[in-house]
Amino acid sequence: MDGGEIETESNYASKLQVVTEGEWAGWSFYPGGDPFEDLAGPFYCRVDDDGRRVCAFRAEAKHMNGGQFMHGGCVMTFADFCLFWIARDALGTGPSVTATFNGEFVGSCGVGDLVECTGEVVKAGRSMIFVRGIISNASAGGEPMMSFSSVLKKTRPRS
Repeated sequence: MDGGEIETESNYASKLQVVTEGEWAGWSFYPGGDPFEDLAGPFYCRVDDDGRRVCAFRAEAKHMNGGQFMHGGCVMTFADFCLFWIARDALGTGPSVTATFNGEFVGSCGVGDLVECTGEVVKAGRSMIFVRGIISNASAGGEPMMSFSSVLKKTRPRS
C-alpha cells in the first residue's frame, strides 16, 4: 500500500477507513474488523512520509491496570494489531493468523499518553511472515514500552 486511496481497501472483515477530522485526521482504522480490538482500541494506522508503517492510539482509563499503568494485555493486543499492519504488503489479500508472539515489557505509560508502534518484516516466506517491532510512549520522547517479534501464518479461507 502506498498510502493513497486506502479507504477502498478491505481486509477479511471490514474496510479500512480514513479519519477525516480531529486528532486522528489522516490516520486509518478498521471499524468492525475485530470485535476484541474494537473493544480495546480504537487503534489507528498509516504510512508515514518516509514510507514506514506506523500504528498509534491514545491511552485511556480503560487501558490501565490497578496501578494506573497500561495493562500488559492492552499492550499485547495493540502489538497484535500492529503485526498485521506492519506485514500488510507481505501478507497479501488472504487470511492469516498470529502463530507465535514474543514480547518484552520494558516500560509503560499513563492516561492521555500517545502510544506508537513501528516495525519491520524480517523475512517473508511462502506461508510464514516474520515480524518485529517496538511500541513506545511518544508522549515521553519515544521511551520504549515493549519490544516484540512474531510469526504470522497465511491460512486458507474458512469454508
